[in-house]
Amino acid sequence: MALIEGKKAPDFSLINEKEEVVKLADFKGQNVILYFYPKDMTPGCTTEACDFRDKHEDFSKLNAVVLGISPDEAKKHTKFIDKHGLPFSLLVDEDHAVAEAYGVWVLKKMYGREFMGIERSTFLIDTEGNLIKTWRKVRVKNHIEEVYTYLAELEAK
Repeated sequence: MALIEGKKAPDFSLINEKEEVVKLADFKGQNVILYFYPKDMTPGCTTEACDFRDKHEDFSKLNAVVLGISPDEAKKHTKFIDKHGLPFSLLVDEDHAVAEAYGVWVLKKMYGREFMGIERSTFLIDTEGNLIKTWRKVRVKNHIEEVYTYLAELEAK
């Protein structure tokens, strides 16, 4: 299924770091910033998570919730959250089914070898569950500011 901006975002049901079930439908009435990242505790993923942490209050003022998704298990998410004081949930996608639904489980190449993994990506989902903006192959530097600016302009309309 191809993702199309303006259409319904793929629904999901995953567990978070507390092993509670989290569904996209739980956030109806709020904007959802759904970001996929490769692995807890790695430099780029830590920077991205901390950038979302630092902007969390600003996103909240725009009626937005941040959710991170990676293949890591709940215990690892808990350590990551505790170590960096993350004020949002990280969801477990060990079988990468949700990553596949969003088209971010891709063939990657590093140091001459190929493997399947997460393509760092962010999706903005509106209050009705529609996909309104996608950012693929995200570079961490300035990314969170770009997401914030887009959402702020959208909310100002």
